Amino acid sequence: MNTSKPVSKVLVLDDCPAHAQALKLFFDEHNLIALKVRDSNRLGSVLATNIDLGGVLLADNYGGSVEQAATTAARINALRPELPVILRSSGNAPLERLPKPLTNAACAHFNAADLTALREAVDQYIFSLDFPNALVRGIAEITQARLATLFDGVTVQRDTPSIVRDRIIFGEVFSLIPLEGNWCRGYMLMQAEEEPLLGMIDRDRAARDPGMGAGQPGFRDLNDVLGELTNLIWGAFKNRFLAQQNAREASQVQVPLLVNHKHRYISFGSDNPQLRFQYRLSDAASGQSVSIDQRFVFNLSWSPEDFSENAVDVDDLVESGELDLF
Repeated sequence: MNTSKPVSKVLVLDDCPAHAQALKLFFDEHNLIALKVRDSNRLGSVLATNIDLGGVLLADNYGGSVEQAATTAARINALRPELPVILRSSGNAPLERLPKPLTNAACAHFNAADLTALREAVDQYIFSLDFPNALVRGIAEITQARLATLFDGVTVQRDTPSIVRDRIIFGEVFSLIPLEGNWCRGYMLMQAEEEPLLGMIDRDRAARDPGMGAGQPGFRDLNDVLGELTNLIWGAFKNRFLAQQNAREASQVQVPLLVNHKHRYISFGSDNPQLRFQYRLSDAASGQSVSIDQRFVFNLSWSPEDFSENAVDVDDLVESGELDLF
C-alpha cells in the first residue's frame, strides 16, 4: 500500500473464498481497505454507521443466490444510493439474465479471473479525483498544527487520509466554509460530536483558570471553538494554496446544498468523492478525547493540473522574526 496517497474503504460482500487472496492482493496494491460484514443480517446497521466508505464490492451470488444478491443490492441502493456498487460476476449466469435490481444498482462489473475491469472501475468510481500529494500533506500539516493550539496539553493523532462518497453527517455540529481558487471551488467541512467537545472545553477552562468556578460550557461555546478552528485552518489553507490565485472574472456556477437533519444527510449537489481527514485530540491525564472529522468537497470546480503550493520564502521568515540566521 502506498502510504503517501489517500486510501479508500470498500465494503466487500462476497462469500466465495476462492478469489479472496487475489482480491486481498488487489486491494493492497490499490490503496483499498476491505471491510466485511460478519453477519449479513446486520448489513443495514453497518451501512447506517459506516460513514467513511468509498464503495461496495458485491458478488452476484452473495447470500447463496442471485436473488439474495439482488435483494442486497436493492437495500444498498435504498439506504446509500451515493455508494458505487461494483459487481463481481460468478459466471453462473450471463449479465443480461441477472435480476434487474442487481444490474441496475451496479455501476460496473468484473470477473475475478481478470481484474482489469475492477481496476478501471476503482479508478473511475472511487479514485475519480486525483488529489495532489502536496495538497494532502499540506492539509494535514495545517490542521494538526492548529488543533495542537486549540487546547492545552492535548495529543493530536491523525488517521490516513481517505476518499469517501458518504453523505452522512458525523456528530451533531459542523461548520462549512467555501474554498475559492483558479484550481478549485468547493467547501471545507469540519464536524464533531457535541458532548466530547464540550467535555474538552470544560477540561481546558478548569486547567487554565483553576478555582474560578466557571459555569458549564454550552453549545455557544462549542460553536465559538469550532468556528475559530475553521477560520484558522481556512486562513492557512488560503495562504498556502490560494494566495496567488486570481479571482475569476466570469460568472461562477453555484449549486444548492441540501441538509436532512432527521437522516443526518448532507448533499453538495455533486457525485464527486470527498477528501476526508480524521483527527483525535486526547488528554492522557483525564482520559478525555474528541474526534474531529474534516472533509474537502470540490463540487463546483476541480482542476488539479493548475494546482500550486506557495513556497515560503526564507528571507520573509527572517524578516518577520520567525527565523534567525545561524
